[in-house]
Amino acid sequence: MVGATSLPTGAAAAVAAPAARTAPSTSSAPSTPATPTTPSMQHPPGPMPLARLFNNTAISDDSRPGTADFDGAGHSLSAQDLAAAGWSRGSVLAIDGARIGWPRSAAGAPDNVVADGQPVTVTGRGDALTFLVAGTGGIDPDVGNDPDDGSATDGENGPAVTGTGTVRYRDGSRSRYELTAPDWRSGPLSTKAVALPHINGAGGQTTETARLYAVTVPLRAGREVVSVTLPPAPGAAGDLHVFAVSVRDTGQGRTGSWAASTAGYRAVGPWQDRTLRLVVHAGAGGPRARIRLANTFAAAPVDIASASIALQDSGAAARTAPVPLTFDRGHTGTRIPAGAEAFSDPVDFTVPADTNLLVSIHLPGTVTAAPVHQEATQLSYVSAPGSGDRSGDRDGAAYPETMTSWPFLTGVDVEGGPGSIVALGDSITDGVKSTSGANRRWPDVLARRFQAQSLLPRYGVINHGISANRIVTDRYLGDGVSKDMGGVSAQHRLERDVLAQPAARTVVVFEGINDVRWGTEADEVIGGLRAIAGRAHERGLRVVAATVAPCEGYTDCTPAVEARRQAVNAFIRDHEGTFDAVLDFDAVIRDPQRPQRMLPAYDSGDHLHPGDAGLKALGDSVDLRALVPEGRG
Repeated sequence: MVGATSLPTGAAAAVAAPAARTAPSTSSAPSTPATPTTPSMQHPPGPMPLARLFNNTAISDDSRPGTADFDGAGHSLSAQDLAAAGWSRGSVLAIDGARIGWPRSAAGAPDNVVADGQPVTVTGRGDALTFLVAGTGGIDPDVGNDPDDGSATDGENGPAVTGTGTVRYRDGSRSRYELTAPDWRSGPLSTKAVALPHINGAGGQTTETARLYAVTVPLRAGREVVSVTLPPAPGAAGDLHVFAVSVRDTGQGRTGSWAASTAGYRAVGPWQDRTLRLVVHAGAGGPRARIRLANTFAAAPVDIASASIALQDSGAAARTAPVPLTFDRGHTGTRIPAGAEAFSDPVDFTVPADTNLLVSIHLPGTVTAAPVHQEATQLSYVSAPGSGDRSGDRDGAAYPETMTSWPFLTGVDVEGGPGSIVALGDSITDGVKSTSGANRRWPDVLARRFQAQSLLPRYGVINHGISANRIVTDRYLGDGVSKDMGGVSAQHRLERDVLAQPAARTVVVFEGINDVRWGTEADEVIGGLRAIAGRAHERGLRVVAATVAPCEGYTDCTPAVEARRQAVNAFIRDHEGTFDAVLDFDAVIRDPQRPQRMLPAYDSGDHLHPGDAGLKALGDSVDLRALVPEGRG
């Protein structure tokens, strides 16, 4: 189970036992709000574990809400809500590739640090630091809030709180970072780590969504972190609260073989004591596989009783007996908290390149909603109701039902290899209108080309396309059960779907048609592309952009849409150094006689999505060298 997992070095620093302090009152009688503990201006002489620096209490028991004061106005998080989400005391949370220790503090005891320049012991090597944070107390000048009136709206609509800190490395060097903590009551739900349904106050509990965030900042490549200095107090801008911090290692020495993005949180089943057998297509091959399961956007934990991996024979049948997977160093199952993910232990299972796999997961409880990738373009299978654990079955007789989506499963990685190229896109990348089960998406074509050559590294190509996705705007708002499976925006999912992917080397951005079709101005799309490129470059990735494909003939592709598309493409082609390379996908599939439409031979028939021939043309058009980072060719 997640809570029993041993902590990595960096995470251990975040949950070490706090120093002795005066215990808060545990009286059940009504009380006035606890006085918030303000950060001391006297810092310790050297770095200390974060928990020894805790100076604020954010979490209260519902029966004693007055024992915590997170925001300076007597409000706090509910310990019961956190437990219901699976965020139990001392648990280890895997979020966006990082393993983070949630504080061990009891409700009503100090559990976070109000940042004010404190030096914190954090150790490890990786690509980023991940902070569990939230901002409080900032007042939006456009919203009239009185922090002293005790109402349920005190402090809401506060702006994000930002500060600059320092990382110190073993070799004596330092780097600066900027940390932004969205407001705990009004920050974006599309980027939150977890949302909780209540806020506690001195007068009781109100129904209002509280948020916590996992925020990452880049590290210098290859250097070992020894400590982190938190940002100074931002003053009137509010308080920046840090619950945990750890070094994230996205798995150097691994290559992504298959991946899919969580597009939304959808009602399913209900599934009770059933096994899902998911069919996925491996791009890159390699020894020793692991899977990634995600509970993205969820409000409650999900239990996985067992899992397995196998090569597909036909339908739900495996070629040989499925290989059992374990979690958390040998456990047959795991519990995945709301908003978190779980990685299986690497297993001796060789994944051949360009081969279908069966990944089976047994759900012992009742599941009524799940994070889902909607457009799988692939049949997967579900065992009969109440059939129990069928993850070890070689034949497919226990799987009478089919489905065309991928719930929970978001990745298959193999050990070794040169790393991954990430295709960040919309429905054209997702393979909508391609032949189901044939694996003819353009990233599939690209993956086969990389595996078939020997002059360049044989990168894995992982597909993070989501049908209906946009660069600028969230289709799915990021919380709650929804019928919209268009995902949060490319900007809001960039951390999870690109930067946290195993050994990501290059990102190919092929989005924008949905933005311009639905009214987003070209300069906003261009601004989003610039932001994506800037963040990816900051993390050391090569950034390649593809021009937006034509769509004349589709219902809403008006002349105004075409004008916006042309403006975006003009920027991509003459990008002033924003990208490392450009793929002119527009030129590949447009009709030379009428450039605003797709060549009929490449058109699936709806004039928006290429068919198999068009997708092959896109994948074949890519100069593989354009995707290889400098020094790796």
